[in-house]
Amino acid sequence: MNRFTKIVVLIVLVSFVSCQKKTRPNYQFMPNMYEPVGYETYQNATAFKGDMEAQLPAEGSIPRGYMPFDYDNTTEGYDLAKANLKSPLDSTQIDLVRGKELYDIYCGICHGNNGNGQGKLVKREKILGIPSYDDAGRAITTGSIYHVIYYGKNAMGSYANQLNEEERWQVVAYVEKLKADLEK
Repeated sequence: MNRFTKIVVLIVLVSFVSCQKKTRPNYQFMPNMYEPVGYETYQNATAFKGDMEAQLPAEGSIPRGYMPFDYDNTTEGYDLAKANLKSPLDSTQIDLVRGKELYDIYCGICHGNNGNGQGKLVKREKILGIPSYDDAGRAITTGSIYHVIYYGKNAMGSYANQLNEEERWQVVAYVEKLKADLEK
């Protein structure tokens, strides 16, 4: 019986090995997913002039997701924003909790969590000369805060790429709250 079992096992093994063909490729399910079709970028494009080059956007077009800002990055633009710019958010849209979160992430490291100009970088003397929000010489307003967040001022850079428009207004509302708390 022992010899018979060995022969059966040998026959089964030989049959498995002989049925396997390494020269035949495996079957592919959805070959479109594995073998992409290449396309020429500007082939048969009638919208392009000359030698098939990309063109500039149309005059006056605005990129998707971008909102133009009416005030220039100049001293005159800052003064205009300081005098005229008001928040588009009404009192029901202002979320001071969210404004505090954003302020702590982007502003608190320099300006301090209370707005007194004593952030961690100032305490470690990495940045010097950040005044408090209640400093009378600054006389910050809603428009000036937004303008500075949008364009930056002096050593402070712009945060327009980090914060969208609604988030910037939430931070402005929170800075105004900090200013009011400091003036008490």
